[in-house]
Amino acid sequence: MAKIAMLGSGFIGRFYADSLQGQRSRDKIVSIYSRREESAKKFAEDYNCAHWTTHMEEAINHPDVDMVCISLPNNLHEAAVLACCKAKKAVMCTKPLGRNAEEAKRMLEAVEKAGIFNGYLEDLVYTPKFLKALQSVKSGALGRILWAKSRETHPGPHSEWFWDKEQAGGGCMLDLGCHCVEISRSFIGKDIRPVEVMCWADTQVKPIDAEDHAIGLVKYENGAIGQFEVSWTFRGGLDLRDEVMGSEGTIWLNSFLRTGFDMFTTGKGADYVAEKAESNTGWLFPVGDELNELGYNHMFADMFNAVESGRDPQETFYDGYVVNAILDAAYKSSASKQWEPVKLDIWRGKTGVDKEKALTSFDDQYYLIKDEVTHFGSRKLILKDKKTGQIIERVEH
Repeated sequence: MAKIAMLGSGFIGRFYADSLQGQRSRDKIVSIYSRREESAKKFAEDYNCAHWTTHMEEAINHPDVDMVCISLPNNLHEAAVLACCKAKKAVMCTKPLGRNAEEAKRMLEAVEKAGIFNGYLEDLVYTPKFLKALQSVKSGALGRILWAKSRETHPGPHSEWFWDKEQAGGGCMLDLGCHCVEISRSFIGKDIRPVEVMCWADTQVKPIDAEDHAIGLVKYENGAIGQFEVSWTFRGGLDLRDEVMGSEGTIWLNSFLRTGFDMFTTGKGADYVAEKAESNTGWLFPVGDELNELGYNHMFADMFNAVESGRDPQETFYDGYVVNAILDAAYKSSASKQWEPVKLDIWRGKTGVDKEKALTSFDDQYYLIKDEVTHFGSRKLILKDKKTGQIIERVEH
Protein backbone atom coordinates (compact mmCIF):
# COMPACT_ATOMS: atom_id res chain seq x y z
CA MET A 1 0.00 0.00 0.00
CA ALA A 2 1.32 3.43 -0.96
CA LYS A 3 0.57 6.25 1.50
CA ILE A 4 0.55 9.47 -0.46
CA ALA A 5 0.77 13.19 0.18
CA MET A 6 -1.09 15.03 -2.58
CA LEU A 7 0.27 18.51 -3.23
CA GLY A 8 -2.51 20.44 -4.93
CA SER A 9 -6.28 20.06 -4.67
CA GLY A 10 -7.34 21.39 -8.05
CA PHE A 11 -8.53 19.83 -11.30
CA ILE A 12 -5.54 17.56 -11.94
CA GLY A 13 -5.14 16.69 -8.26
CA ARG A 14 -8.69 15.38 -8.22
CA PHE A 15 -8.17 13.42 -11.43
CA TYR A 16 -5.13 11.85 -9.82
CA ALA A 17 -6.99 11.14 -6.59
CA ASP A 18 -9.84 9.43 -8.44
CA SER A 19 -7.32 7.09 -10.04
CA LEU A 20 -5.03 6.62 -7.04
CA GLN A 21 -7.85 5.42 -4.86
CA GLY A 22 -9.64 3.66 -7.71
CA GLN A 23 -8.04 0.89 -9.76
CA ARG A 24 -5.64 -0.55 -7.17
CA SER A 25 -7.76 0.66 -4.23
CA ARG A 26 -5.14 -0.32 -1.65
CA ASP A 27 -3.27 2.99 -2.17
CA LYS A 28 -4.38 5.91 -0.02
CA ILE A 29 -3.95 9.67 0.11
CA VAL A 30 -3.19 10.35 3.76
CA SER A 31 -2.30 14.04 3.55
CA ILE A 32 -3.45 16.87 1.30
CA TYR A 33 -1.72 20.23 0.85
CA SER A 34 -3.49 23.15 -0.76
CA ARG A 35 -2.67 26.85 -0.84
CA ARG A 36 -6.29 27.59 0.11
CA GLU A 37 -7.71 26.30 3.37
CA GLU A 38 -11.22 25.80 2.02
CA SER A 39 -9.87 23.72 -0.89
CA ALA A 40 -7.77 21.56 1.42
CA LYS A 41 -10.74 20.90 3.71
CA LYS A 42 -13.05 20.06 0.81
CA PHE A 43 -10.53 17.69 -0.77
CA ALA A 44 -9.94 15.95 2.56
CA GLU A 45 -13.68 15.52 3.01
CA ASP A 46 -14.28 14.24 -0.53
CA TYR A 47 -11.45 11.69 -0.45
CA ASN A 48 -11.67 10.68 3.23
CA CYS A 49 -8.21 12.07 3.93
CA ALA A 50 -7.37 12.38 7.62
CA HIS A 51 -4.80 15.18 7.36
CA TRP A 52 -4.94 18.47 5.50
CA THR A 53 -2.66 21.50 5.62
CA THR A 54 -1.79 24.78 3.93
CA HIS A 55 1.93 24.18 4.59
CA MET A 56 3.61 22.11 1.91
CA GLU A 57 6.50 20.82 4.02
CA GLU A 58 4.02 19.62 6.66
CA ALA A 59 2.29 17.37 4.14
CA ILE A 60 5.58 16.04 2.75
CA ASN A 61 7.04 15.35 6.19
CA HIS A 62 3.89 13.77 7.62
CA PRO A 63 5.04 10.55 9.36
CA ASP A 64 2.52 8.38 7.50
CA VAL A 65 3.58 9.62 4.05
CA ASP A 66 5.99 7.52 1.99
CA MET A 67 5.31 9.02 -1.45
CA VAL A 68 4.49 12.51 -2.70
CA CYS A 69 2.39 13.39 -5.76
CA ILE A 70 2.92 16.92 -7.12
CA SER A 71 -0.12 18.41 -8.88
CA LEU A 72 0.78 22.05 -8.42
CA PRO A 73 1.22 24.96 -10.87
CA ASN A 74 4.43 24.73 -12.90
CA ASN A 75 6.27 27.46 -10.98
CA LEU A 76 5.97 25.46 -7.73
CA HIS A 77 7.34 22.14 -9.00
CA GLU A 78 10.99 22.79 -8.18
CA ALA A 79 10.37 23.89 -4.59
CA ALA A 80 8.17 20.85 -4.00
CA VAL A 81 10.75 18.47 -5.49
CA LEU A 82 13.55 19.94 -3.39
CA ALA A 83 11.41 19.54 -0.26
CA CYS A 84 10.87 15.87 -1.16
CA CYS A 85 14.61 15.43 -1.62
CA LYS A 86 15.26 16.93 1.79
CA ALA A 87 12.69 14.61 3.38
CA LYS A 88 13.95 11.59 1.35
CA LYS A 89 10.42 10.90 0.11
CA ALA A 90 9.65 9.23 -3.23
CA VAL A 91 8.17 11.77 -5.62
CA MET A 92 5.93 11.83 -8.70
CA CYS A 93 5.47 15.09 -10.58
CA THR A 94 2.83 16.16 -13.08
CA LYS A 95 3.82 17.39 -16.51
CA PRO A 96 5.67 19.45 -17.61
CA LEU A 97 8.49 18.73 -15.18
CA GLY A 98 9.80 22.30 -15.34
CA ARG A 99 9.02 25.61 -16.99
CA ASN A 100 12.24 25.11 -18.96
CA ALA A 101 15.09 22.64 -19.25
CA GLU A 102 17.24 24.37 -16.64
CA GLU A 103 14.55 23.91 -13.99
CA ALA A 104 14.00 20.32 -15.08
CA LYS A 105 17.74 19.60 -14.98
CA ARG A 106 18.03 20.93 -11.43
CA MET A 107 15.14 18.70 -10.34
CA LEU A 108 16.62 15.66 -12.09
CA GLU A 109 20.01 16.18 -10.48
CA ALA A 110 18.42 16.77 -7.07
CA VAL A 111 16.38 13.54 -6.97
CA GLU A 112 19.30 11.49 -8.24
CA LYS A 113 21.66 13.01 -5.67
CA ALA A 114 19.09 12.31 -2.95
CA GLY A 115 18.67 8.76 -4.23
CA ILE A 116 14.88 8.89 -4.21
CA PHE A 117 12.34 7.34 -6.57
CA ASN A 118 11.16 9.80 -9.22
CA GLY A 119 8.28 9.41 -11.66
CA TYR A 120 7.18 11.77 -14.41
CA LEU A 121 3.39 11.78 -14.68
CA GLU A 122 2.96 11.85 -18.45
CA ASP A 123 -0.43 10.16 -18.65
CA LEU A 124 -0.88 10.16 -22.42
CA VAL A 125 1.91 7.62 -22.95
CA TYR A 126 -0.07 5.26 -20.72
CA THR A 127 -3.41 5.26 -22.55
CA PRO A 128 -4.58 1.77 -23.57
CA LYS A 129 -4.50 2.66 -27.27
CA PHE A 130 -1.01 4.13 -27.02
CA LEU A 131 0.39 1.15 -25.11
CA LYS A 132 -1.02 -1.25 -27.67
CA ALA A 133 0.31 0.85 -30.55
CA LEU A 134 3.75 1.14 -28.93
CA GLN A 135 3.88 -2.63 -28.49
CA SER A 136 3.17 -3.04 -32.21
CA VAL A 137 5.88 -0.53 -33.11
CA LYS A 138 8.44 -2.22 -30.86
CA SER A 139 7.60 -5.62 -32.35
CA GLY A 140 8.46 -4.26 -35.80
CA ALA A 141 4.96 -4.23 -37.27
CA LEU A 142 5.57 -0.80 -38.85
CA GLY A 143 9.19 -1.39 -39.81
CA ARG A 144 11.48 1.62 -39.46
CA ILE A 145 9.64 4.61 -37.97
CA LEU A 146 9.88 7.60 -40.29
CA TRP A 147 7.36 10.06 -38.91
CA ALA A 148 5.37 10.32 -35.67
CA LYS A 149 2.74 13.03 -35.27
CA SER A 150 0.75 13.93 -32.18
CA ARG A 151 -2.06 16.47 -31.81
CA GLU A 152 -3.73 17.87 -28.71
CA THR A 153 -6.15 20.76 -29.07
CA HIS A 154 -9.01 22.11 -26.94
CA PRO A 155 -10.58 25.45 -25.90
CA GLY A 156 -8.08 26.05 -23.08
CA PRO A 157 -7.13 24.90 -19.54
CA HIS A 158 -9.28 25.09 -16.43
CA SER A 159 -7.21 27.11 -13.92
CA GLU A 160 -6.16 30.75 -14.03
CA TRP A 161 -2.43 30.15 -13.53
CA PHE A 162 -2.13 28.34 -16.89
CA TRP A 163 -2.88 31.64 -18.63
CA ASP A 164 -0.11 33.49 -16.75
CA LYS A 165 3.14 33.11 -18.71
CA GLU A 166 5.33 33.65 -15.65
CA GLN A 167 3.64 30.98 -13.54
CA ALA A 168 3.15 28.48 -16.35
CA GLY A 169 6.41 29.11 -18.22
CA GLY A 170 4.67 29.23 -21.59
CA GLY A 171 1.35 28.70 -23.29
CA CYS A 172 -0.22 25.79 -25.12
CA MET A 173 3.14 24.61 -26.45
CA LEU A 174 4.44 23.83 -22.96
CA ASP A 175 1.07 22.71 -21.60
CA LEU A 176 0.10 20.39 -24.46
CA GLY A 177 3.32 20.06 -26.43
CA CYS A 178 4.95 18.17 -23.56
CA HIS A 179 2.40 15.37 -24.15
CA CYS A 180 2.87 15.38 -27.92
CA VAL A 181 6.67 15.46 -27.83
CA GLU A 182 6.85 12.47 -25.49
CA ILE A 183 4.33 10.51 -27.55
CA SER A 184 6.32 11.02 -30.76
CA ARG A 185 9.61 10.44 -28.94
CA SER A 186 8.33 7.12 -27.60
CA PHE A 187 7.32 5.89 -31.04
CA ILE A 188 10.60 6.97 -32.64
CA GLY A 189 12.66 5.62 -29.75
CA LYS A 190 13.53 7.37 -26.51
CA ASP A 191 17.17 6.34 -27.01
CA ILE A 192 17.33 8.30 -30.29
CA ARG A 193 18.65 11.81 -29.78
CA PRO A 194 16.50 14.80 -30.80
CA VAL A 195 18.72 17.08 -32.84
CA GLU A 196 16.87 20.24 -33.83
CA VAL A 197 13.44 21.85 -33.96
CA MET A 198 11.52 24.08 -36.37
CA CYS A 199 8.43 25.69 -34.88
CA TRP A 200 5.69 28.20 -35.61
CA ALA A 201 3.74 29.65 -32.68
CA ASP A 202 1.36 32.59 -32.33
CA THR A 203 -1.29 34.14 -30.12
CA GLN A 204 -4.32 34.07 -32.36
CA VAL A 205 -7.39 34.35 -30.13
CA LYS A 206 -6.81 34.59 -26.37
CA PRO A 207 -5.90 37.90 -24.67
CA ILE A 208 -2.71 36.48 -23.16
CA ASP A 209 1.05 37.00 -23.49
CA ALA A 210 1.80 33.34 -24.24
CA GLU A 211 1.05 31.44 -27.45
CA ASP A 212 -2.35 29.80 -27.91
CA HIS A 213 -1.49 27.82 -31.06
CA ALA A 214 1.70 26.10 -32.26
CA ILE A 215 3.00 23.57 -34.76
CA GLY A 216 6.49 22.09 -34.66
CA LEU A 217 8.85 19.59 -36.26
CA VAL A 218 11.48 17.72 -34.24
CA LYS A 219 14.32 16.15 -36.20
CA TYR A 220 15.96 13.04 -34.71
CA GLU A 221 19.48 11.76 -35.28
CA ASN A 222 18.30 8.68 -37.19
CA GLY A 223 16.42 10.86 -39.71
CA ALA A 224 12.95 10.37 -38.20
CA ILE A 225 10.65 13.37 -37.76
CA GLY A 226 8.37 14.06 -34.81
CA GLN A 227 5.54 16.54 -35.32
CA PHE A 228 3.28 18.28 -32.80
CA GLU A 229 0.11 20.32 -33.26
CA VAL A 230 -1.26 22.09 -30.18
CA SER A 231 -3.91 24.72 -29.57
CA TRP A 232 -5.98 26.41 -26.90
CA THR A 233 -8.21 27.84 -29.65
CA PHE A 234 -9.79 24.62 -30.98
CA ARG A 235 -13.58 24.59 -30.74
CA GLY A 236 -15.45 21.37 -30.14
CA GLY A 237 -13.87 19.66 -27.15
CA LEU A 238 -10.67 17.76 -26.49
CA ASP A 239 -9.02 16.40 -29.63
CA LEU A 240 -6.29 13.81 -29.03
CA ARG A 241 -4.89 12.16 -32.15
CA ASP A 242 -1.64 10.41 -33.05
CA GLU A 243 -0.25 9.09 -36.32
CA VAL A 244 2.79 6.88 -36.82
CA MET A 245 4.23 6.11 -40.25
CA GLY A 246 6.83 3.43 -40.79
CA SER A 247 8.47 1.75 -43.74
CA GLU A 248 6.08 -1.20 -43.37
CA GLY A 249 2.89 0.29 -42.00
CA THR A 250 0.84 3.06 -40.39
CA ILE A 251 -1.05 3.59 -37.15
CA TRP A 252 -3.82 6.14 -36.58
CA LEU A 253 -5.06 6.79 -33.04
CA ASN A 254 -8.05 8.87 -31.98
CA SER A 255 -8.10 8.83 -28.20
CA PHE A 256 -10.86 11.16 -27.09
CA LEU A 257 -13.06 13.23 -29.39
CA ARG A 258 -14.36 10.24 -31.37
CA THR A 259 -14.85 7.48 -28.83
CA GLY A 260 -17.53 5.26 -30.33
CA PHE A 261 -20.00 6.79 -27.84
CA ASP A 262 -22.28 9.40 -29.49
CA MET A 263 -25.15 11.04 -27.64
CA PHE A 264 -27.71 13.72 -28.51
CA THR A 265 -29.43 15.70 -25.75
CA THR A 266 -31.43 18.88 -25.37
CA GLY A 267 -29.47 19.49 -22.19
CA LYS A 268 -32.20 18.56 -19.75
CA GLY A 269 -30.50 17.13 -16.69
CA ALA A 270 -27.08 17.22 -18.36
CA ASP A 271 -24.00 18.26 -16.44
CA TYR A 272 -20.39 17.12 -16.90
CA VAL A 273 -19.94 15.15 -20.12
CA ALA A 274 -16.18 14.81 -20.72
CA GLU A 275 -13.00 16.75 -20.09
CA LYS A 276 -12.85 20.00 -22.10
CA ALA A 277 -16.34 19.42 -23.55
CA GLU A 278 -17.69 22.84 -24.56
CA SER A 279 -21.39 22.08 -24.30
CA ASN A 280 -23.90 19.76 -22.67
CA THR A 281 -26.42 20.02 -25.51
CA GLY A 282 -26.61 18.71 -29.07
CA TRP A 283 -24.46 15.87 -30.31
CA LEU A 284 -21.90 14.98 -27.65
CA PHE A 285 -19.09 12.43 -27.45
CA PRO A 286 -18.81 11.13 -23.89
CA VAL A 287 -16.01 8.86 -22.70
CA GLY A 288 -16.84 5.60 -21.00
CA ASP A 289 -13.95 5.70 -18.51
CA GLU A 290 -11.97 8.94 -18.62
CA LEU A 291 -9.40 7.85 -16.04
CA ASN A 292 -8.59 4.79 -18.09
CA GLU A 293 -8.78 6.37 -21.55
CA LEU A 294 -6.51 9.24 -20.48
CA GLY A 295 -3.94 6.81 -19.06
CA TYR A 296 -4.13 7.68 -15.36
CA ASN A 297 -4.85 4.15 -14.15
CA HIS A 298 -2.02 2.52 -16.07
CA MET A 299 0.33 5.38 -15.16
CA PHE A 300 -0.12 5.07 -11.41
CA ALA A 301 -0.08 1.27 -11.56
CA ASP A 302 3.32 1.52 -13.27
CA MET A 303 4.58 4.04 -10.71
CA PHE A 304 3.62 1.99 -7.66
CA ASN A 305 4.64 -1.34 -9.18
CA ALA A 306 8.02 0.23 -10.01
CA VAL A 307 8.50 1.36 -6.41
CA GLU A 308 7.58 -2.06 -5.06
CA SER A 309 9.87 -3.92 -7.45
CA GLY A 310 12.78 -1.49 -7.12
CA ARG A 311 12.88 -0.50 -10.79
CA ASP A 312 12.48 2.75 -12.68
CA PRO A 313 9.00 3.55 -14.03
CA GLN A 314 8.38 3.96 -17.75
CA GLU A 315 8.60 7.75 -17.31
CA THR A 316 11.18 9.36 -15.00
CA PHE A 317 12.39 12.89 -14.34
CA TYR A 318 15.01 12.27 -17.04
CA ASP A 319 12.23 11.96 -19.62
CA GLY A 320 10.70 15.18 -18.33
CA TYR A 321 14.05 16.92 -18.72
CA VAL A 322 14.47 15.76 -22.34
CA VAL A 323 10.95 16.96 -23.17
CA ASN A 324 11.67 20.37 -21.64
CA ALA A 325 14.89 20.63 -23.67
CA ILE A 326 13.01 19.92 -26.90
CA LEU A 327 10.37 22.52 -26.07
CA ASP A 328 13.05 25.09 -25.20
CA ALA A 329 14.35 24.67 -28.75
CA ALA A 330 10.80 25.00 -30.07
CA TYR A 331 10.36 28.35 -28.32
CA LYS A 332 13.69 29.56 -29.70
CA SER A 333 12.70 28.48 -33.19
CA SER A 334 9.32 30.21 -33.02
CA ALA A 335 11.20 33.44 -32.32
CA SER A 336 14.08 33.01 -34.77
CA LYS A 337 12.04 31.39 -37.58
CA GLN A 338 14.94 28.93 -38.04
CA TRP A 339 15.88 25.38 -37.07
CA GLU A 340 17.24 25.52 -33.53
CA PRO A 341 19.44 22.86 -31.90
CA VAL A 342 18.20 20.86 -28.91
CA LYS A 343 20.56 21.56 -26.00
CA LEU A 344 20.94 18.45 -23.85
CA ASP A 345 23.62 18.67 -21.17
CA ILE A 346 22.58 15.20 -20.02
CA TRP A 347 22.04 12.55 -22.70
CA ARG A 348 21.76 8.85 -21.86
CA GLY A 349 20.72 7.40 -25.20
CA LYS A 350 22.56 6.30 -28.31
CA THR A 351 25.17 8.51 -29.94
CA GLY A 352 26.40 8.74 -33.52
CA VAL A 353 23.32 7.11 -35.01
CA ASP A 354 23.39 7.24 -38.81
CA LYS A 355 20.36 7.92 -40.95
CA GLU A 356 19.19 4.61 -42.34
CA LYS A 357 18.92 4.27 -46.10
CA ALA A 358 15.82 2.62 -47.55
CA LEU A 359 17.27 0.57 -50.38
CA THR A 360 15.31 -2.52 -51.41
CA SER A 361 17.10 -4.64 -53.96
CA PHE A 362 14.98 -6.00 -56.84
CA ASP A 363 17.77 -7.89 -58.59
CA ASP A 364 21.48 -7.48 -59.30
CA GLN A 365 20.83 -4.48 -61.55
CA TYR A 366 17.93 -2.62 -59.94
CA TYR A 367 16.58 -1.25 -56.69
CA LEU A 368 12.81 -1.50 -56.22
CA ILE A 369 10.98 1.82 -55.83
CA LYS A 370 7.39 0.59 -56.15
CA ASP A 371 5.52 -2.62 -57.00
CA GLU A 372 1.78 -2.36 -57.69
CA VAL A 373 -1.11 -4.00 -59.49
CA THR A 374 -3.04 -1.59 -61.72
CA HIS A 375 -6.81 -1.30 -62.07
CA PHE A 376 -6.58 -3.09 -65.41
CA GLY A 377 -4.80 -6.10 -63.93
CA SER A 378 -1.19 -5.52 -64.93
CA ARG A 379 1.76 -5.48 -62.55
CA LYS A 380 3.76 -2.26 -62.69
CA LEU A 381 7.30 -2.00 -61.34
CA ILE A 382 9.22 1.24 -60.78
CA LEU A 383 12.94 0.43 -60.68
CA LYS A 384 16.21 2.34 -60.25
CA ASP A 385 19.45 1.23 -61.87
CA LYS A 386 22.07 0.66 -59.16
CA LYS A 387 24.93 1.97 -61.29
CA THR A 388 23.47 4.72 -63.46
CA GLY A 389 20.65 5.93 -61.22
CA GLN A 390 18.21 5.78 -64.13
CA ILE A 391 14.58 5.21 -63.10
CA ILE A 392 12.53 2.95 -65.37
CA GLU A 393 9.00 1.60 -65.50
CA ARG A 394 8.30 -2.07 -66.30
CA VAL A 395 4.79 -3.37 -66.94
CA GLU A 396 4.11 -7.10 -66.69
CA HIS A 397 0.82 -8.30 -68.21
